[in-house]
Amino acid sequence: MLATPIYNRKALYDYQILERYTAGIVLTGPEVKSLRAGGAQLQDAFCAFKHGELHILNLYIAPYKQAGYTHTPERRPRKLLLKKDELRRLQGRLTQKGLTIIPLRIFFNERGWAKVEIGIAEGRRKYDKRQAIRAREERRAMERLQKRY
Repeated sequence: MLATPIYNRKALYDYQILERYTAGIVLTGPEVKSLRAGGAQLQDAFCAFKHGELHILNLYIAPYKQAGYTHTPERRPRKLLLKKDELRRLQGRLTQKGLTIIPLRIFFNERGWAKVEIGIAEGRRKYDKRQAIRAREERRAMERLQKRY
């Protein structure tokens, strides 16, 4: 049974995604159970390098109620697992002005491993956001018209 993915909906509105990567994430047992139950939020999460390793910061994973005596902080830094060449490429891209790494979604793959889809993103300006809204509304209007005929 695969759990439903957790999306960062605001990310696609606030940022233009340039590249996407899939990374593993280091979690404890109760955190995995909480993720399967849908107890995570990606709204304020971002990624940063610490000592040459990529970490996801400010990711909220709700405490699992049946976890017993083990307790981990809800917003602790969690290490992301990528290949060395991918890490080097990401670190090189971050040196460019205005780019950041943000998590886009958390999901479980076919093998049952928790994965994070991250993206190299560039912030959108207000007029870019308006254009994105306009394009989305036009696309929806066209789909409605096609549905009628």
